[in-house]
Amino acid sequence: MSELGRILVVEDDPRDVELTLTALDEYKLANEVVLARDGKEALDYLYCREQFASRSDESPAVILLDLKLPKVNGLEVLQQIRSDERLKMIPVVVLTSSHEEKDMLTSYQLGVNAYVVKPVDFHEFVNAVKELGMFWAVINQPPPGSKKKVL
Repeated sequence: MSELGRILVVEDDPRDVELTLTALDEYKLANEVVLARDGKEALDYLYCREQFASRSDESPAVILLDLKLPKVNGLEVLQQIRSDERLKMIPVVVLTSSHEEKDMLTSYQLGVNAYVVKPVDFHEFVNAVKELGMFWAVINQPPPGSKKKVL
């Protein structure tokens, strides 16, 4: 039996949420996909606070993080993740509509693993998410202590 790591999707746009979940579900890439609709909810999940207080403290295999988020923006979430010893090894992929060089540069300076601009085309978007999910949740070897594929 193989067990795949959890994917934390941090996205506030309902259309992008639906496309992302559809793409991940098509390949059955993870046992669980957790959705956070803003930066505060993502941090609550990672720190097992609020509605996530009773979840297991196991880190996700990857975080797909939008930048333009309500409450706490994606760059602030990334900065918090990278400044915390317990979280900093979690792979983070920025999945955003921002073409701004400043956002890309800041993301890499903060330690993002990959920066992907969301394609406008439906099929390109779905394919991009499938490839991201396949690589980060299945192929990539996660850091020690996080859930990974068991053969």
